Amino acid sequence: MVGKKHETMKIANPATEEVIKEVAEDNEQSLDKKFLELKSAQPTWATTPLKKRVELVQKFADLLKTNIESLASVLTSEVGKPLQQSRNEINGACARIKWLTDNAEKYLSEEVIVHETGLTEKIAYEPLGVIANISAWNYPYLVGINVFVPALLAGNAVFYKPSEYSTLTGLEIEKLLKEAGVPSSVFHVAVGNKDVGEHLLNLPLDGYFFTGSYKTGKYIYEKVAHKMVPCQCELGGKDPLYVADDVADIKAVAAGTADGAFYNNGQSCCSVERIYVHEKIYDSYVDEFVKEVQSWKIGKPTEPGVYIGPLSRSQQVDFLQAQVNDAVEKGATILTGGKGIPGKGFYFEPTVLVNVNHSMDVMREESFGPIIGIMKVKNDDEASQLMNDTQYGLTAAVYSNNQKRAETFLQQINSGTGYWNCCDRVSAAVPWSGRKHSGFGATLSHVGLRAFTKPKAYHLRS
Repeated sequence: MVGKKHETMKIANPATEEVIKEVAEDNEQSLDKKFLELKSAQPTWATTPLKKRVELVQKFADLLKTNIESLASVLTSEVGKPLQQSRNEINGACARIKWLTDNAEKYLSEEVIVHETGLTEKIAYEPLGVIANISAWNYPYLVGINVFVPALLAGNAVFYKPSEYSTLTGLEIEKLLKEAGVPSSVFHVAVGNKDVGEHLLNLPLDGYFFTGSYKTGKYIYEKVAHKMVPCQCELGGKDPLYVADDVADIKAVAAGTADGAFYNNGQSCCSVERIYVHEKIYDSYVDEFVKEVQSWKIGKPTEPGVYIGPLSRSQQVDFLQAQVNDAVEKGATILTGGKGIPGKGFYFEPTVLVNVNHSMDVMREESFGPIIGIMKVKNDDEASQLMNDTQYGLTAAVYSNNQKRAETFLQQINSGTGYWNCCDRVSAAVPWSGRKHSGFGATLSHVGLRAFTKPKAYHLRS
């Protein structure tokens, strides 16, 4: 439980293990105070014209662009992703904001459904109230913006809890939102570890939106169920990819899919986590894949050209090593990588495993790191059966020169997103959702805008 005294949280750089900054955590009193401010301010924010709310969020995006270098530096310092990837994340966040603000009026305004003599029936989209956004560290701008931007556009107040591993970025987000003109009591940051998150679950909030692991999402969902308020969970994945025998350019496909597996050090819920390759092209594909992985520069994330930086959390090094050891003990072969890198920082070699099967943890449990298992299959049917052999259902990809073949294949896979000749991709225009242990509910698209509203039906008879 959160204490009554302010504790200090140390923010460490995963590349050097040095303490960057010490930040005061919230306690019960400060969290309760922030909640009361949010609750008091929300009704006025909800009556602020939608056009004005859109304008303020657009100003926030402008500030992200203006301050991209300093924001990217902060992000890299606390999560360890290469500096260019931090810039890419912020630019991607601005692109999502543009779609959401461009389409907010279309999907959040009242809809007249029936208009006939003497009768009008319409739907109004009212805000939920004060919502909690319990966010993740791997893409703090992107996964945060999936929630707090549409929530604010819809007229909600937001209690935003960044991960303790991306606290400084969370505070930068708060600062720029308020600089853009969002009222100071409409968006508050809850600073701290899981105890702070626990207190948010005890507060009488009007909705919970979580991004993170299945274990934590399940706990949150069960903890708040009695409140009968919306609870969306964007959880992990064990995202599969199939390379069919008809691909034209094996080298290009290998390079693209390697990027899909290892970008951001594999620390993404939609990273490719297991690959199935048709036996006719398996050897060629694996050869090109390994060449691509071995070409990458590993090092400090601030150095130019670095593709693989440190993992964000120290404990992940041991977790990945355990998955590799388990696979090798069960017959897998390491083609490259396979171990942590000695010295300061939380580094792990990008690792490619073959001769893998579904008895191995690396093919069943989320890795969330720079390791991949590649498995040979006889045909599309075997690939689809193996891809569905999972408790997760976030994304699935297929590479083929035949669109009909690819779409027929993807229709058989139980996942929230299907990719043809691409992977590890998110677009603001379409829903982001998971199935089974990958969660439920949706963000982005018109579905994600309306996820932060309560529809009210009006029957108006003159």
